[in-house]
Amino acid sequence: MCIAVFIWQAHPLYPFLLLLNRDEYHSRPTKPAGWWDGGDILGGRDEQGGGTWLACSRSGRLAFLTNVREIQRIPQAKSRGDLPVRFLESKKNPMEFAQEIKEEADYYNGFNLILTDLCSKIMAYITNRPKEDEPSILQVSSGIHVLTNANLDNNWPKAQRLGHNFKELSDAYGDEEMDAKEMVEKLMMDTVKADKTTLPGIYPPEFEYQLSSIFVETDTPLGHYGTRSTSAVLMKVTGEMSFYERYLDKNSWKEHTINYQIMDTMSELCGRNSENITLPMIMFPLAGMLTFEDSLSRCSCVCFAGAE
Repeated sequence: MCIAVFIWQAHPLYPFLLLLNRDEYHSRPTKPAGWWDGGDILGGRDEQGGGTWLACSRSGRLAFLTNVREIQRIPQAKSRGDLPVRFLESKKNPMEFAQEIKEEADYYNGFNLILTDLCSKIMAYITNRPKEDEPSILQVSSGIHVLTNANLDNNWPKAQRLGHNFKELSDAYGDEEMDAKEMVEKLMMDTVKADKTTLPGIYPPEFEYQLSSIFVETDTPLGHYGTRSTSAVLMKVTGEMSFYERYLDKNSWKEHTINYQIMDTMSELCGRNSENITLPMIMFPLAGMLTFEDSLSRCSCVCFAGAE
């Protein structure tokens, strides 16, 4: 069961900052974050379904989703992992795309989907649960938000704990640059479990208890289940993007960082024409950690998306 915390248009250095834990069965084949074929989409890949849980583009579009926790599922449902990919490939703004998805939401099992265009500073949230209601769409306000396997900013104990700890740590940084790896280690590897009396009653009590920590690791009848990867995506006011990922590869944890500059493909947003400069990718090995400095998307027109 995944969990994410993010700050949106409420920090002097980072218009957007996201931390996300992806929980999944360890046997499910997955590729770590990287540039997909075509070179415009960056994210991890679910090799079984073909989609993703989190991805962003060179032009400043980003999407991530969580599944809604439920017992009954649609047998032949469409893959939810396709939704972030479709948004990144679309020309529609987040609210328009959410409206498009609303029309076909019944074909999917329960999902929460965040869509954002970092250049235009629009963020949309859509969920197709509860089933008895029509899909809900809202434009996300500035501030700190937590997304679990319930609705946005739900009061599940782990959501409240993560939101509180994130605010404390971000306040401690003040106006200084934040360290992605440190934030992941301090916030997203938290194994503290909630009081059993405060848990949701969707799954059997013992399983709910195992899922109640921010970092999850448990055995189930279907195999080992838990946090497979943690991602930290940071966007600076200069348009610099940093995608840090800590992921499980077989039985060992690995990490890497991919940095790039947002390339504004809509010149009217910046008031001038973009001029692409193609430079080679350089890879620097740093003590077991790979940092990719990607210059392919550097351009003379940088989209500034600072907090207003």
